Amino acid sequence: MEIEAIAKTLKELGHATRLMIYKTVVKAGYQGIAVGKIQEKLEVPNSTLSHHISALISAGLITQRREGTVLYCVAEYEILQSVIGYLQDECCVDERGSQD
Repeated sequence: MEIEAIAKTLKELGHATRLMIYKTVVKAGYQGIAVGKIQEKLEVPNSTLSHHISALISAGLITQRREGTVLYCVAEYEILQSVIGYLQDECCVDERGSQD
């Protein structure tokens, strides 16, 4: 993942409501969770929820699928792993280098 994409991902997760939405979607697993269930659990107004979900989709953190009249949000776990990996890749590298 390029640094600009990682920065956008972290920026979108830097909002408390979006972070709560994303955590709810991640907890749902690979089958995803209906938008209505997210709204019910978090008690976020529909228009606000739609705005935040759009931001998470734009960052590649979630995708949506429709089953009949129900819209589901599904976490893109590979993107999450890429961001975590980027943050951890060089953990303590400078510390190890200074022990020579």
